[in-house]
Amino acid sequence: MEKEIKNICQLAKDASYTFARVDTNLKNNLLKNIKKHIADSAKKIIEANKKDLVIAKNNNRDAAFIDRLALNEERVLQMCKGIDAVIALEDPVGKIVSSYDLPNGLHVDRVRSPLGVIGIIFEARPNVALDAAILCIKSGNAVVLRGSRESINSVEAIVDAIKSALTELNMDTALVSLISSLDRQATIEMLKQDKYIDIVIPRGGEGLKKVVLENATMPVLASAGGNCHMYIAKSADIAMSKRVVYNAKVSRPGVCNALETLLIDKSIAAKTLKDFCDMLKEAGIEIRVSKEAKKYCGYGIEITEDEYYTEYHAPQIKVIIVNGIDEAIYHINKYSTNHSDSIMTTDEKEMEQFGTQVDSAAVYINASTRFTDGFELGLGAEMGISTQKLHVRGPIGIEELTSIKYVIRGNGHIR
Repeated sequence: MEKEIKNICQLAKDASYTFARVDTNLKNNLLKNIKKHIADSAKKIIEANKKDLVIAKNNNRDAAFIDRLALNEERVLQMCKGIDAVIALEDPVGKIVSSYDLPNGLHVDRVRSPLGVIGIIFEARPNVALDAAILCIKSGNAVVLRGSRESINSVEAIVDAIKSALTELNMDTALVSLISSLDRQATIEMLKQDKYIDIVIPRGGEGLKKVVLENATMPVLASAGGNCHMYIAKSADIAMSKRVVYNAKVSRPGVCNALETLLIDKSIAAKTLKDFCDMLKEAGIEIRVSKEAKKYCGYGIEITEDEYYTEYHAPQIKVIIVNGIDEAIYHINKYSTNHSDSIMTTDEKEMEQFGTQVDSAAVYINASTRFTDGFELGLGAEMGISTQKLHVRGPIGIEELTSIKYVIRGNGHIR
C-alpha cells in the first residue's frame, strides 16, 4: 500500500509540472469536456451513490450525514452548473499582481502560480471530488483525492468520468488522482507524501481535521466547521429577522454555514424570543435554551455553557439571551468557530461595530449565514471554508489555490 500511494502521488507531481504550462483555453476546454462526461455519467453516478447510501445507513449514520452524502438528478445538475461557473472565472495563473524596477535596473514581477499538487481528504459529500478537481484544473494544479468509506462508490464514478474527459483530450490522467483503498492507514500514508503533495485540505468534521493536523508532513489548510451565530439586536426589523433566521437554520440544518446559535437582545426577549422559537419548532427544529431564555420558552431544553461551543449538524438550535451588542460580540468571539456570524439591526453604528469586531471569516449584516459558499459568493465553487488566517481565510476559491512567485529580469546583473 505504501508504494502504491507513493506512486499515485509521484505521478500527480509529474503531471502538475506539465500542466502548469497549459493555457486558459485548454483548461476551459477540459472543463467543458468534464461537464459532458459528468452529465453523460449521471445515471451511473446516482446508482453508485445508492450503494453508498445503503452502506451509510447500515453504519447508522445520522440524517444530516445522509443528506450530505446523497446525490440525485438535481444535485448532479448543480454539479454541472458549478463547472460552468468555474469556466467563466478569470484564470489567476500568470497574473502579475505587482511589478517594479529596482535602482540597479532589475525588473521584478510578482506573479500568481499554481501550488502544485493539492491533497483533498473529505468525508460525506461526494461532490467535493468534482469541485476539487475543477478548481485545481482552473488554477493549474494537480489533485490527489481521498474520500470516505461511505462515499467511495460515488467518488469512483465521478473520478472515472473526469479521467475519461482527460483521456479524450490526450491529457495525463494522473492530473486527477484517487486513493481508493478502504484501509484507514492509506490516509496516514498519503499524509506522509510531502515530497509530492504541496498542501493538504481536510473537508469534514473535527475528527478528520485532528487526524490531518497531527499526521501531515506538508502544510495543512484546514476547512473548519461552523458554530454560526446570529444576533437579533434591539433595533432589528423583526419580520425581516424571522425570514433570515428561518432560512439560515431550516433550509439545510446540517451544513457548515447553517445557523447554530440564535442570540436575542435582552431588551426585546420578552416580546420576541418565543415567537422565534415557535417558528423554528414548527419547522422541525429542536429548541435548546440558556437558563435565562428558558423563562420565555418553557418547552426549550435547558443547556449549560459547555454546549455553547457545539455545532449540531442537525435540526437543533441554541437560543441565548445577551445584554447588548458588546456582550453579543464577546459571546461570538468566545464560542464560535470563526466561520460565519450575522447581526440583524437597523442601527448603522451597530453594523460598523459588528463588522469590525467580530473575528470570523464571514461577517454578515442583515443576511443569512447560508451565503458562505464559493458559488454564492461569486467564486464558482470552493475547496472549503478556511477559518485560518494564513494563507487564506473564508471560501477557498481558485485564486486561493495559487501562490505568488517573483520573476526577476536582468541584463547580466551580478551582486
